[in-house]
Amino acid sequence: MVLSVLGKFKGSLRRTREQLKSGLERVLRGRARIDDDLFEELGEILISADVGVAASERILDRVKSRVRSNGVDDPGEIPRLLQEEIEEILEAASRRLTAPEKRPPGERPRWERPEAGEGADEVPVTEASMAAKEGTGGPRVMMVVGVNGTGKTTTIGKLAKRYVDEGQRVLVAACDTYRAAAAEQLQIWADRAGVEMVGSHSGADPASVAYDALSSTVARGGDVLLIDTAGRLHTRTPLMEELRKMKRVLARLHPGAPHDTLLVLDATTGQNGLSQCRLFHEALDLTGIVLAKLDGTARGGIVIAAAEELGIPVRYVGTGETIADIAEFDPRSFAAALFSD
Repeated sequence: MVLSVLGKFKGSLRRTREQLKSGLERVLRGRARIDDDLFEELGEILISADVGVAASERILDRVKSRVRSNGVDDPGEIPRLLQEEIEEILEAASRRLTAPEKRPPGERPRWERPEAGEGADEVPVTEASMAAKEGTGGPRVMMVVGVNGTGKTTTIGKLAKRYVDEGQRVLVAACDTYRAAAAEQLQIWADRAGVEMVGSHSGADPASVAYDALSSTVARGGDVLLIDTAGRLHTRTPLMEELRKMKRVLARLHPGAPHDTLLVLDATTGQNGLSQCRLFHEALDLTGIVLAKLDGTARGGIVIAAAEELGIPVRYVGTGETIADIAEFDPRSFAAALFSD
């Protein structure tokens, strides 16, 4: 059975939802009116789900304002108001990841066709992400970054399969040249997704590998290049500089590249994940987050904290362990899954 996005989110958010539900039932049971004590308790519930102090305060300030302006006096309305405010926060930050254009198998990429750049319909782009196939353009380049153990390579495999299923020619680049067996692991996922991998020898300069991979993608008529990078602590400045170098090298070969820089975030890390988001964003100007391991935590509120405090949208959510278990993020479905059974 194919699950809807809402169904997938409900499954992944089960632990977070159960925690929120039990907390809300506890503070609302037998309460006859909405008062400041209630909001204080609501703040504790949100913080326990890793929404964060700042984001929780802003959410509750907006709920208070709506309660007063609309004359709401039934405490039973609080869950609905919270859901609506969270949805608004996620909508404000969310810019749907522009998927590569779909085309029939065997058809040349749009940017190679004669009409490219001559009034042909362009793929819509986000504010944070430049067009991958603008004018005569070229392939869409996506860097995937994050600390060790978050699931970057797995995420690349899932994204590659998703794009292949949409009719794209996808290549992946093995730019983690430090970790033993990193390229072999990526090759396994590339084989599962049915895509080509470009790599180099252990210890090679990652930026050079990325350059070669982009050149190969252009030469082979690829639509999408997904770049796997070495895991690094967000506090290690030299390693972050290496990623900045990679971005500069890619941009010299293909202006506008990388068109997306996605941070894979382990949902189980809680508020430490917010620190990761902040420092990676400062260094690399992230265009989005891929949230992994959401099904293993009651800390799903980190999504809300990143959206409210940093304005970084979630693009995709890992919903399981198979190659098909990745869902495009939908704010309404996510907010609904937090509160509905």
